[in-house]
Amino acid sequence: MDLELAGKIALVTGASAGIGRGIAKVLAAEGAQTVVLARRSNLLATLQDEIEKTGGRRPLAITADLYDRSVPGKVRDQVLQQFGQLDILINNAGGSRPLPADADEAADDDAWDEAFAINFTPARKLARAFLPVMQERKWGRIINLTGSMEPWRMSASHATKAGVAAWAKGLSRDVGKYGITVNCLAPGRIHSEQIDTRVHPTLESQVEFAQANIPLGFFGEPHDMAYLVAFLCSPKARYITGQRLYVDGGLHRAI
Repeated sequence: MDLELAGKIALVTGASAGIGRGIAKVLAAEGAQTVVLARRSNLLATLQDEIEKTGGRRPLAITADLYDRSVPGKVRDQVLQQFGQLDILINNAGGSRPLPADADEAADDDAWDEAFAINFTPARKLARAFLPVMQERKWGRIINLTGSMEPWRMSASHATKAGVAAWAKGLSRDVGKYGITVNCLAPGRIHSEQIDTRVHPTLESQVEFAQANIPLGFFGEPHDMAYLVAFLCSPKARYITGQRLYVDGGLHRAI
């Protein structure tokens, strides 16, 4: 199936590893010109080489930390100067860490502020930065990587990512008339740095968790997310917006 992504300009944040890297590679394989953004320039350089060697257009790499609120505007200026447009925005960058319920007040406030600064604000500001050009062109795709609505423990990231989903739903109502769709994807246990080094650092823990909690019985790979992203970015997905889709092997229980 031709997803009609040839010539589309796609920005993928958090692209140095894991899900973001997988998304960038699949979009490039479908013909999109990718812009990859992350903090680690060395990993972005290897991603550029991998995409070019497999026949894709060499990505524009932007090394930046989205924690800095001035970055979205600078990224917009650089992308528009280079390509004159942006068709696809993939808000993948983010992070999480456990938040003890008995943390002292100062540490608690800092953790919550940091979570919003990493997980919510960059997605909002990047969308705001690029929406005018999407509206002018009467076409656009915004996809946000969120998280589970069934938290295993307390974490500020759960609240921030739930906030992204609510914001995205409202945004989809406002921009649909411009041919812009806005959707969220909630990954389950996908092999990534965070999952493989922090959450489930051993094969034994992964197998035990999958057998106990995932109906399909195994952890997903970044391309399991990336293929759905590519479809949602295509003109063929024109009637899908305001949705929150799970890619988790059946892990979540809510309907």
